[in-house]
Amino acid sequence: MDKLAFGFWGVYFGTAAVMLAGAALAFVRSLHRISLNAGLSATASGFFVVAFLGGLPIDDEDTLARVLAHIAMLVSGFLAYLLFSILGLLASRKARLHTRLALTVLVLGVMAAGWLLPPAPSLVLGLGFAWTLGAVALAVSMRSVYRGDRLAWTAVFGVFFMLVAMLGLGWIALVRGQEPWPVHAVSALAGTAYLVTMAVALWTRYSYLIELHQVMAMGPSYDPVTRMRSHTETGQMVGDIFRRRRDDPAGSDAAADGAPPAPHRSGPQVGVMVVSIGNLYALERLHGMAAVNHALFVCAGRLRRSVPAYVETGRFSGDGFVLLLRDCNDSGQLIRLAHLVEKRLSKSVVLNTSLDAARRESEQTRWQAEIGVGVLLVSDPAARASSVLAACKAMSRTAMSYASRVAWLDQASGEAVELPVLQAA
Repeated sequence: MDKLAFGFWGVYFGTAAVMLAGAALAFVRSLHRISLNAGLSATASGFFVVAFLGGLPIDDEDTLARVLAHIAMLVSGFLAYLLFSILGLLASRKARLHTRLALTVLVLGVMAAGWLLPPAPSLVLGLGFAWTLGAVALAVSMRSVYRGDRLAWTAVFGVFFMLVAMLGLGWIALVRGQEPWPVHAVSALAGTAYLVTMAVALWTRYSYLIELHQVMAMGPSYDPVTRMRSHTETGQMVGDIFRRRRDDPAGSDAAADGAPPAPHRSGPQVGVMVVSIGNLYALERLHGMAAVNHALFVCAGRLRRSVPAYVETGRFSGDGFVLLLRDCNDSGQLIRLAHLVEKRLSKSVVLNTSLDAARRESEQTRWQAEIGVGVLLVSDPAARASSVLAACKAMSRTAMSYASRVAWLDQASGEAVELPVLQAA
């Protein structure tokens, strides 16, 4: 293979690796459906490319031809099913079962027919079947476009690029070692474009499920600007947690069993963090409420990406957020998270100051949030949510005057003190 061909295929496999990494990240964020579909799509198409580039450890040409024919049929059938799922054609269980059955029977039937042919014609049959199934998927995507599905345009381009890559890889497999390097270049670029378009389609189709899940969990208390709990819902969530701590004192279970009550214990500590943005009012006075909503949207997005999945988050007042760690017995963990949040939210951002799309690019301003973080580790089971949140809010305001922008309540003096950045061990 020519060095230029290696370079182009390196771009393809690099894109596939990025897609797999994104799938792993989505899985960590509990987006299992997105991660599964993205990971399987990248893996199946990558395996198809590796096989047709000669990466399988098979020396016998006849055996290799039959194996490639089977791979072409199976992978094309799977990718077609995935595309139908992305287009929303498999919403009902009946449609899913019928589609699976039809594709399975079709693939197995063509595979059986391939064994009636010599190896080389069998490979041609497999490639022809795969390309025909891709053409059918293209027609289905165009049908969805005519029905008004905007996502279908992405699928149309993706299937087109897939067909181009499939033609090139088929050429490479049939004339092994005699193909010119532009065939590799076109095939690799088409394969890369296919992965990119499929990643966009997957995210577009399923991203609404993320917001839908939050809306269903929080109901009318969902805040569409920050995509978090609203101020009211956050207060109720924190209040419920502290109320359960007061109503479930240590030793109650033992007493119910007839054993003597255990000595009083505070139970697991709760880490509470309030993040305040000090310059939202000035931003509103200068550029209006649209710019403030954009700033809150960006800050909330950065916050969600910065915190682990087990940290409860929500909007608090008009200019801040609450972070809650239910079982936090490591103050160092809480402090490091506070510094991380401050660092991420303090990065500058370009804000749109106009709602007019035609003038949006000309009416932008660079803005940097003035962040203050108040941190409190609550061990008293009798503590009340209102007083804890008020104390954290006050410390977050005080923290804006500190170099580190993070304040902690000193138990000895009862005053807020600055928390410098912890040195790495």
